[in-house]
Amino acid sequence: MTSQVSSPAEQADGAEGADGTDGTLVGEQRTVGHSGGNGHGKEIRRLDRVIIRFAGDSGDGMQLTGDRFTSETASFGNDLSTLPNFPAEIRAPAGTLPGVSSFQLHFADHDILTPGDAPNVLVAMNPAALKANIADVPRGGEIIVNTDEFTKRPMAKVGYETSPLEDGSLEAYSIHPVPLTTLTVEALKDFGLSRKEAERSKNMFALGLLSWMYHRPTDGTEAFLRQKFAKKPQIAEANVAAFRAGWNFGETTEDFAVSYEVNPATQAFPPGIYRNISGNLALSYGLIAASRQADLPLYLGSYPITPASDILHELSKHKNFGVRTFQAEDEIAGIGAALGAAFGGSLAVTTTSGPGVALKSETIGLAVSLELPLLIVDIQRGGPSTGLPTKTEQADLLQAMFGRNGEAPVPIVAPRTPADCFDAALDAARIALTYRTPVFLLSDGYLANGSEPWRIPDVADLPDLKVPFAAGPNHELADGTEVFWPYKRDPQTLARPWAVPGTPGLEHRIGGIEKQDGTGNISYDPANHDLMVRTRQAKIDGIAVPDLPVDDPDGARTLVIGWGSTYGPITAAVRRLRSAGTPIAQAHLRHINPFPGNLGEVLRRYDKVVVPEMNLGQLATLIRAKYLVDAQSYNQVNGMPFKAEQLAKVLKEATHD
Repeated sequence: MTSQVSSPAEQADGAEGADGTDGTLVGEQRTVGHSGGNGHGKEIRRLDRVIIRFAGDSGDGMQLTGDRFTSETASFGNDLSTLPNFPAEIRAPAGTLPGVSSFQLHFADHDILTPGDAPNVLVAMNPAALKANIADVPRGGEIIVNTDEFTKRPMAKVGYETSPLEDGSLEAYSIHPVPLTTLTVEALKDFGLSRKEAERSKNMFALGLLSWMYHRPTDGTEAFLRQKFAKKPQIAEANVAAFRAGWNFGETTEDFAVSYEVNPATQAFPPGIYRNISGNLALSYGLIAASRQADLPLYLGSYPITPASDILHELSKHKNFGVRTFQAEDEIAGIGAALGAAFGGSLAVTTTSGPGVALKSETIGLAVSLELPLLIVDIQRGGPSTGLPTKTEQADLLQAMFGRNGEAPVPIVAPRTPADCFDAALDAARIALTYRTPVFLLSDGYLANGSEPWRIPDVADLPDLKVPFAAGPNHELADGTEVFWPYKRDPQTLARPWAVPGTPGLEHRIGGIEKQDGTGNISYDPANHDLMVRTRQAKIDGIAVPDLPVDDPDGARTLVIGWGSTYGPITAAVRRLRSAGTPIAQAHLRHINPFPGNLGEVLRRYDKVVVPEMNLGQLATLIRAKYLVDAQSYNQVNGMPFKAEQLAKVLKEATHD
């Protein structure tokens, strides 16, 4: 879904919200007359932001519901950020706490950075969804409950001895009891569906109700449903009918006397055409753009693994752009095929998560030795081992940095937001192609599945990534004979020639045994090995990366520095502190190997350096080791992203120590 923004670019007011918070509803309210079925006027309140969480069983369609609400919100022009949260099981146990799936959406009329700390509105499809999420809802928050599911057995399954809808335990909240299942079945009674088939549309009834409450567009969702169920038109029309019934219920019932408006965020965006995009989709588009800008075919050798599989799914749709995808029998075969494609002259990519990186490590070392361009995309998840497949973490940094035998340095690039995954993919391709090296692109589950508005770039503004292939002999022997040396390096980049197999006159050795400098012949000479190891390291150290920008408008004494997906929560926390009068500086790393050239000088400028990470301090360890700076770690490894309020409290304490 795309939308046009033509207003001048303006910055937000320096806080995550207009009041310096991340989720408090503020703004004016007004009452208008609606022409609903009951003829009653209904109050409309105008808000600057809202956080909604849909929650239910994995089979209740909460991810689809949230995705559709997000798409309509994006088309309306709000800024937004999302947090899907679901079990790892394909069909988790119904009605249980581990089986709860949720989708949180934060949308606003201004620039926002996170999915929000706590939902203002919770839609709970069953007792398990209520119990799993109620602790996150602030006092006074609205809860829409599917009362049909609050019977004795489902409540007992999650430990409710009495009904929370009747025992007074929810007095602190604004409760809207709605028999969603009954209303849906009634709305679909003329479609000839079984009760079980009709009940499956209750998520669309809920979506219609929420769409009415927040004045969301509806045409896109109806078109989506008809397209999704094109081969089952009866099911398509039933879902559309349920969606409309939910809208009409909100319009006519006395239970919902208020609806809400959140204006488009036109002042938050530079002019351009925008669309809603997830991190994995943005990364896929970035890889395609990189291959076009390099004028090279794109080859993906991959094995499905959560949360990276969506990249394989998406790239497989784009054969028209010269993309070839190979779903291998395992992780090792996937990267082996990708490295072979790099040898053959393609922009080669392999996608995985942490467990797959462990299996790919030997071939990554081979790519370091061969000095061929290869992108290793690691969508990080909770570990170790199988760990938390559908939850997020940043714990693969040291694995990417050092997880190979021998001295095998690899550049590391990390996107900071879902939309930034596009630019990070282009940057990683630039490094791989220019310096003939494998490159790690470290995203994570939070970025991969989360979404935000993305300004579609002008193709003319994309970087030129073309690099020349070796065309002929490049070295003259003492007797005047011209030969091809596969390891004769560019004096600026230290990159070796990229020789495509089959090019006449470019025959050369390839393999994992150490090569002789220049000739590429097998060499066991100690001095040569020392030279080659140091040269490969020097090549990585010499990669051109921009200096690290620092946001420090007040001359602060404390610096908070992060990497990857912590950007949103850190920036929201910094905005809060500054709006309250606390000076604090912020910097965020995209390039972790090599570090930006000015990083040491930046770190020494401050009395205190705080490093929030979703691991046990991996970036902080690297910073301490390299720069001898007492970087203070603040760590979280619960499978969820940081909350802005949580970080604001920690950073405020750090500034006052």
